[in-house]
Amino acid sequence: MIRALRTAATGMYAQELQVDAISHNLANVNTTGYKRSKMEFQDLLYHTMTSVGAENARSSATNAVIQVGHGTKPVANPKQFTQGDVQSTDNPLDLAIDGDGFFQIQLADGTLAFTRDGTIKLSADGQFVTSDGLVLEPSLTIPQETEYIHISTDGVVSVGLTGETEPEILGQLQLVKFVNPAGLKNLGRNLYVQTVGSGEPQFGTPEEEGFGRIIQGYLELSNVNVVEEMINLIVAQRAYEINSRAIRTADEMLSTANGLQR
Repeated sequence: MIRALRTAATGMYAQELQVDAISHNLANVNTTGYKRSKMEFQDLLYHTMTSVGAENARSSATNAVIQVGHGTKPVANPKQFTQGDVQSTDNPLDLAIDGDGFFQIQLADGTLAFTRDGTIKLSADGQFVTSDGLVLEPSLTIPQETEYIHISTDGVVSVGLTGETEPEILGQLQLVKFVNPAGLKNLGRNLYVQTVGSGEPQFGTPEEEGFGRIIQGYLELSNVNVVEEMINLIVAQRAYEINSRAIRTADEMLSTANGLQR
């Protein structure tokens, strides 16, 4: 009976984490470039009470097996890097990636982070930066006399300067992809960093070698499906209730056993 109490408790804890993950997804339903998380679980060790081949009361081998499990445990909550919808913003500094790839962001310590959030701003010295002021790599500086900025689908950045009839090419944006993007570590602020599980970053040009294209004036929305998350929330709530009922049932059985008298 004690086993049932602990087994059901693992189920309740697992569903608590499931609700946490769903709540986080729903909270970021309007976060640019956000990728939903999905909890993954595994069953725990089994207590083998009888095994195949063991002799029974008639001294013959049995084909039956009795194994009692000890519940479940959460093992991972990887990001689901499916494409989110893109939405027009009419802002020339907003960039969406249609396909595989991440933008490169230089952190304050000089290391690289990666993001799908293409909400780009201009710093005081004309550099492309994020909303937190982190520089977009490769670094480009927009001249003060710029009248318009054009970014092609393959990442070429050109500007129209005052008094000039032809646009001037400043450089080209690069994208990064990983063999296993689900292995990236979340930093928050829409940023990821590489890990052993993600593999080494692969740098490339948009629209080439399997990289996605860049769409200027658009942003990639979150890939959270609200209806699906609400269904998962209901399932998690019901599973939590059922596990709590199993605990009450086990407690009642213990109480009955404790009340037996000779």
